[in-house]
Amino acid sequence: MSEQTASIQISLQNAGEAQALFGPQDGFLKIIEKEIPAVIDSREAEITIRGAQREVDMLGQLFNVLLSLVRGGYLLSERDVHYAVELAKDFRADQLLDLFKGEITTTFRGKPIRVKTIGQKHYVTTIKKRDIVFGIGPAGTGKTYLAVVLAVAALKEGSVKRIVLTRPAVEAGENLGFLPGDLQEKVDPYLRPLYDALYDVMGPDQVAKALERGLIEIAPLAYMRGRTLEDAFIILDEAQNTTPEQMKMFLTRLGFGSKMVITGDVTQIDLPRGKKSGLIEATAILSGIEELGFVYFAEQDVVRHSLVQRIIVAYDRAAENLQ
Repeated sequence: MSEQTASIQISLQNAGEAQALFGPQDGFLKIIEKEIPAVIDSREAEITIRGAQREVDMLGQLFNVLLSLVRGGYLLSERDVHYAVELAKDFRADQLLDLFKGEITTTFRGKPIRVKTIGQKHYVTTIKKRDIVFGIGPAGTGKTYLAVVLAVAALKEGSVKRIVLTRPAVEAGENLGFLPGDLQEKVDPYLRPLYDALYDVMGPDQVAKALERGLIEIAPLAYMRGRTLEDAFIILDEAQNTTPEQMKMFLTRLGFGSKMVITGDVTQIDLPRGKKSGLIEATAILSGIEELGFVYFAEQDVVRHSLVQRIIVAYDRAAENLQ
């Protein structure tokens, strides 16, 4: 016996709403039709969905949520539609409505910065609640970017007095001596992603001024040794490339009034063969401490080009097959 067919109609206020929902050259509609099998028709100011009951219910929730976002002035992207479809398959598309309410801050050009996935929302909430947070997951999930955004927001509101950004310069073995140029020129290639995030939020001029005044410090991890960092928002990026000794050294720099965020991707370890990752060891040793926050991102949290998510999934599958 075949599954019962059903149909629903969704009313639109004007043709512009259909255009916003379906995307340029119906690009969003093609994504939806590819992932959820049903017949979707649009005539004048109405969308009709026909198919099996379950798929029709999924699409009904999906389109009503997307329509609510459009009517709220939100400009949908291809990435948003991909993510909404994934949620709709579990009848969770309505969770998007909470995601896009409000903003963390704005870029220096005035563009709102919002969380884009449930994983990102959990990450931001955890950073606000805890003094030390580990953000672990694949590239493109916004781990570093959101940490920098929250650091700048904390600096602006006066809850910290400075921002300290650091990465292990593992490609040079933390030994920067053989590279040409002065210290800044030697260090910059390893810290460029941190600068990029700062420039987006504050703008190059404000970043330069903050660096001059010591409100922001960007340095390799080796330069953290022997210090206690108080009233600071400290971010350790690419933490999968720390050794256990470096990780312990970094975590014990925490001073009063400070917050630490440690980000990393345990699938991209560049340490020499046989060297243990400080990030992997730290998650094993410290997971029982309730005051620490551990946020694990999945490939669904990737907010870069949709191909990036598919590449990550393909690599994960290949790794599983090798085990």
